[in-house]
Amino acid sequence: MKIVVIDGQGGGIGRQLVARLRERLPAAEIFAVGANSVATSAMLKAGASSGATGENAVIVACRRASVIVGPVGIVIADALGGEITPAMAAAVARSDAKRVLIPFNFCDNVIVGVGNYNVAHLVQCAVDEVTALIAAES
Repeated sequence: MKIVVIDGQGGGIGRQLVARLRERLPAAEIFAVGANSVATSAMLKAGASSGATGENAVIVACRRASVIVGPVGIVIADALGGEITPAMAAAVARSDAKRVLIPFNFCDNVIVGVGNYNVAHLVQCAVDEVTALIAAES
């Protein structure tokens, strides 16, 4: 089962996701895909199995993923400070993988009905969901 973590900007969310997933699922294949090299580097340092950067990397990784995890902006063109291209957003949205999207209310996208939780809580919820998905597949 291949877990793909996608992030952009400084890679802080992706870094936290990778670190927590690695703790919970030490043998998992975690592939880090950054919209930029800084994000990819942060996720690799956090323990990702491997990684790649850029639009084509997102497109290819989404075709091979079992689970895709990241901020909700990865399915919104021009999100994450403009780093998510329309092709990236479409690749995530069209993937056959299960998507675990963290609902952040920033970058001009507001998700109503979602509490204003801190990042650590949202990351933990995402890790719990990925763990449950993997357990259900096993």
